[in-house]
Amino acid sequence: MDAKAKLQAAWQSRGGLALLLYPLSLLFSLLSALRRMLWRSGFWRPVRLPVPVVVVGNIIAGGAGKTPLTLSLARALAAAGRSPGIVSRGYGRSGEGVIPVYPGSDAAEVGDEPLLLSRRSGLPVFVGASRVAAAQALLAAHRGCDVILCDDGLQHYALARDVEVAVLDRRGLMNGWPLPAGPLREPVSRLKRVDALVLNGLEQTPLRGVPVFAMQLEGARFQRLDAPGERCSAADLAGLRLHAVAGIGEPARFFDHLYGLGLSFDAHPFPDHHAYRAEELAFAGDAILTTEKDAVKFPASMPLPVWVLPVEARVDAALARLVLEKINGCTPA
Repeated sequence: MDAKAKLQAAWQSRGGLALLLYPLSLLFSLLSALRRMLWRSGFWRPVRLPVPVVVVGNIIAGGAGKTPLTLSLARALAAAGRSPGIVSRGYGRSGEGVIPVYPGSDAAEVGDEPLLLSRRSGLPVFVGASRVAAAQALLAAHRGCDVILCDDGLQHYALARDVEVAVLDRRGLMNGWPLPAGPLREPVSRLKRVDALVLNGLEQTPLRGVPVFAMQLEGARFQRLDAPGERCSAADLAGLRLHAVAGIGEPARFFDHLYGLGLSFDAHPFPDHHAYRAEELAFAGDAILTTEKDAVKFPASMPLPVWVLPVEARVDAALARLVLEKINGCTPA
């Protein structure tokens, strides 16, 4: 188990490693609180764009389903007559500055999640460490864009926002401690300030007083990586020697999904945003199963057929209505 995996395992309880790291968490909490105070007091002033901004994020480190939710909201806004654009940091990308993302972009240069958003949405997508700069560049390049969706920007206070949507997955808040002793980027009380809390497979909300919406990730048809038009069902893969590969926030979520489809396989979890090397995927067997997010980083030549499982976020329709009500009432800058 590598250091990152050990840390994530420690976040499941308030055990020895978490206790050892807790003094650092106190320092992290102090600095985080000071930063929030400087933004909220007006000492640092966020930039307000000429169009409404919807931020999708979370308060825990790692993926919780933000990207599928962003894609779902983008489609709902487009169906309602809006012209959304999407900005993201592009976590793990090798490039610098602000650049547009196209369906044929290199995941190493733009990030795996922005590339997936570009391919699945067909909408303008820009990446940059500064979401403000990314959004300004997007608006300059696409004059018809009338709403910005920020994927994973809850803590990016430099960008003024009109709607905040937070996501929690089935892991919940885990041990409830701040980084690095726990997974929290911000205290649980931060969730009281968001406009909506989306529970991705989580049964109970950790707090009251915030509108809560249910979300489930669904997918049952696989598509072949080197021939996207070729599709199959889980039944078509039954009986094969399969390897499942996942480098997402919680790889077990993908593996459990496959188990739910009735498949048997060898599971290979990798760190979130992992950049794959060919030798890591040189398995003996009949096929590899993986997520869309992982597939965009696979080597061009693979020894086994790769079957990708696209998923869709099934979200309570009331969430899109809430977002539309709020942005339709916004006054542009």
